[in-house]
Amino acid sequence: MRKSLLLAATAISAMSVPALAQDRDDGVFDDNVIIVTAQRQAQSAQDVPIAVSAFSQAALEAQQIENSSDLQLTLPNITFTKTNFTSSSFTIRGIGDLCVGVSCDQATAIHLNDQPLFSTRLFETEFFDLERVEVLRGPQGTLFGRNATAGVVNVVTAKPRMGEFQASGDVEYGNYNAIKVKGMVNIPIGDTLSFRGAGIYVKRDGYTTNLNGGPDLDDRELYSVRGSLRFEPSPDTTIDLFASYFREDDNRMRIQKQYCQRDPTGILGCLNNSRDAESFNANSTFTAALSSREFLAIRGIPTAFALGSLYGPDQYAGINVPADSRTVNTAFTPEYFTSELTFQGKIEHDFGPISAQLSGTYQKVKLNSRQDYNNNIGRRDGYAPALNTLAAAAAGLIPGLPASYFAPIAAAIIPDGPNGVLCTSDTDTIGLGSFGGNRICDMTPLQYDRSNQENSSWSAEAIISSDLDGPFNFLVGGIYADYHLTENSYYVNAFAIDYVTGLLGSFTTLGLGLPPSFLGTPYFRNNTDELKVKSYGLFGEVYFDISDKLKLTGGLRYNNDKKDVQARSTLASFLVPYGQTTNAFESPFVGSFDADPGTPGNQIFQNRQVKFNEITGRAVLDYKITDDNLIYASYARGYKSGGINPPLQPIFEVPESFLPEQVDSFEIGSKNTFGNGALQLNLTAFYYKYKNLQLSKIVARTAVNENIDADIYGAEVEAVVRPDPDWTINMGFSYLKTKVKGDTFNSDPRDFGGGRSDAVIIKDITNASNCAVASSSGSAAGVNQFVNTITSVINAGLVPGVAAGANLQPTTAFPSDGNIASTGAFGICGVLQAAAAGAFAGAGIDPAAFGGIDYFAAGIPKNIRGNDLPQAPKYKFSAGVQYTMNFDNGMSLVPRVDLAYTGESFGSIFNGNVNRIEGYAQANAQVQLNGTEDRWYIRGFIQNIFDSNAETGLYVTDQSSGLYTNVFTLEPRRYGIGAGFKF
Repeated sequence: MRKSLLLAATAISAMSVPALAQDRDDGVFDDNVIIVTAQRQAQSAQDVPIAVSAFSQAALEAQQIENSSDLQLTLPNITFTKTNFTSSSFTIRGIGDLCVGVSCDQATAIHLNDQPLFSTRLFETEFFDLERVEVLRGPQGTLFGRNATAGVVNVVTAKPRMGEFQASGDVEYGNYNAIKVKGMVNIPIGDTLSFRGAGIYVKRDGYTTNLNGGPDLDDRELYSVRGSLRFEPSPDTTIDLFASYFREDDNRMRIQKQYCQRDPTGILGCLNNSRDAESFNANSTFTAALSSREFLAIRGIPTAFALGSLYGPDQYAGINVPADSRTVNTAFTPEYFTSELTFQGKIEHDFGPISAQLSGTYQKVKLNSRQDYNNNIGRRDGYAPALNTLAAAAAGLIPGLPASYFAPIAAAIIPDGPNGVLCTSDTDTIGLGSFGGNRICDMTPLQYDRSNQENSSWSAEAIISSDLDGPFNFLVGGIYADYHLTENSYYVNAFAIDYVTGLLGSFTTLGLGLPPSFLGTPYFRNNTDELKVKSYGLFGEVYFDISDKLKLTGGLRYNNDKKDVQARSTLASFLVPYGQTTNAFESPFVGSFDADPGTPGNQIFQNRQVKFNEITGRAVLDYKITDDNLIYASYARGYKSGGINPPLQPIFEVPESFLPEQVDSFEIGSKNTFGNGALQLNLTAFYYKYKNLQLSKIVARTAVNENIDADIYGAEVEAVVRPDPDWTINMGFSYLKTKVKGDTFNSDPRDFGGGRSDAVIIKDITNASNCAVASSSGSAAGVNQFVNTITSVINAGLVPGVAAGANLQPTTAFPSDGNIASTGAFGICGVLQAAAAGAFAGAGIDPAAFGGIDYFAAGIPKNIRGNDLPQAPKYKFSAGVQYTMNFDNGMSLVPRVDLAYTGESFGSIFNGNVNRIEGYAQANAQVQLNGTEDRWYIRGFIQNIFDSNAETGLYVTDQSSGLYTNVFTLEPRRYGIGAGFKF
């Protein structure tokens, strides 16, 4: 069989376990390592100096590792979680995908058969018919495709075998009516050609109860098929062709649950101390602000059209949130669809001491997910007066309000009258929503979001390596990758948004004497219309045997990345005439919309381009004390390219782009085998100096990325103990310390006051964003008096363009247990900014008279020096025990138990109790009866014995959505039986 060129100089530390079958040979311990080709020769992983863990297919099945999420339960310093926008983060040694956006690169590079994947859905499916799964810890990139700062996950599928017919099948049934079927067939075609086909089908009922009735949510239905063809025309040449297709279509939830410590003031929505089973205060949202009596008053619109008051009951007042993380109350059934088509090819040829490899991959990915935005059903009773007023205006019953301006709103969103269904815009792509007939109607006011994406990519890689007899060998290569995203959008739709965009559009056009129009788009849509990424890398390594025991490895890589993005963000951004049937951006009024204020003229899209290049490398010195004991020390520099922040709406001053990441990694390790395999013990310690770590937070309803510096250090222990050939005990332990380096000031979206008692947090009634003002002299009384004075000016209508009658109230304190030191108020940030700059000094309002006032559009920064990085538990521990009972008739019974503990971590760089992710334990067990010669088996299994609803990650939403916390959890307890065969 051919040897993998790409794994040259790469180690696989196979701290895995045997299959649930007999694994002995005349009483001699089987060290059960995966043999790979390092330095162009087949080697035991214990002989090569890199911290990597690998699992064969048998080991994956033994430990019930069914998907990528399960890997975290047994590997040191590894965590995995779903993230907010239909993505995931595979975190290695505290470094994961903290960057959010289409132009972000993955910190952990994902490979299939040694070749890089982009925006892959590989983590969606379950493992089947694999040769192995490898997880490389630490910066890679000299050999593995585009560089990665965290590490690499490489999934290697089983290859066709020559001259041998093989087949296997497996059927499983468990609770939640779970059915899983998978199979494989290997068919030789002559002496030099062989085909292998494999597939899996998974279907189960949902895990989550919907109190609103209907089927349980969060179900799964997916399948994946693959075919491989291997051609060996000569002993020196191997050609591999591969194709796979994955598809999922079900009601799986992208976000498991939302928690909130309710803010009674409505200024924040949620407080800053805990995550409770409470509804957020909807008065903090965009829709509540723009449909409120207070906002309509400053626009001179009759307040009878208001859906409520910012000081009155909100849409979720009195609505209970079930404490159980797997119980929700929603009128919108989630939708989840994804597919991925992959083609790969590879040709390898030996030219004596020189070998060459050429490989390539093509991918096409589609994704579409929708679910209830708040996982709850809001009240409609408070809307009744406003809907009755709208109906009256639509019927021409209100003097001065022509029916032609209001009938289109009523027809679109309350087609059966104010007591009938409420219609919400569908997530169309032309920006018309309900006003173009694209709507979803229900008796309850719906709110939901959508995340969708379509992209394709291809890459090609060439490698030349040597296998010389002397002390010197080398590997050189190059890779080119082309990624093209043609659609990526995040939508937020709500009945109240339709109401607001229709109402404000009609009153605006009525006042200007324009044709009746609504404000487009009648939903929030952050849209990347196109992203092009072109990347290439040149790399090489040299290997020099200084002596029989001492070896030096050195490598360099040149990285070059170019990214072009075309994007825009819209929400009630420009007028669109009622009755328009073409794309909203063909409106005669679209000229008022500017997606790129930094460029002269009005731009329909913002276009940006960035380029990055970097030289990285590594050096390793390893020494073999004995044939079974190895020590090594290494240095590596990791790199991940920067990117482009999306356009914001409304516009805030944030960096247009973010910088590349760079990490300097120092590592020492030891790999040891004792007692002829009775004990395998690997030890690793590492230290990272991180520069420009990419970090995301929500600003103005959009993820914005920034850069910070950090230090990381830790240690890992992996061991396999075999007291005799029938017993296997595997253990893992890791310690990790991460901290933000140096004085680093950043504003916390949960606490725009920065923890200061002399600050006031303002909820802007014109767009529901937050800002803050603070006293220059530290006077809490002075800053409160200043805000109250400006509030009086706004109420009196003394601000140009702002009508009187808002009746905004004075500053108020937040609850004492909310961890908010500042006071808060509803107001208008632009007015406060002008006042703080002295714009009202001529009217007798001088900021100096209040002790001086500072204005903060993006919140008051706080120093996060020393804070832990997200998804970085300090401690992890895992252990598994397996025993094989061999019977005289050749059958065997193999019970196995696994236990894993993951320590507490934080879901946000701001740490604190509200962002704390509690530590959790998970236990799995199974027992398998194997037939003679392992031709068949029957097993029983249980996963998550303790039925833990452990959280793996969290995400804090925007201020204009209420600052609630989305959480992601492990799957609940599962159990069942299975049977299979192989021959």
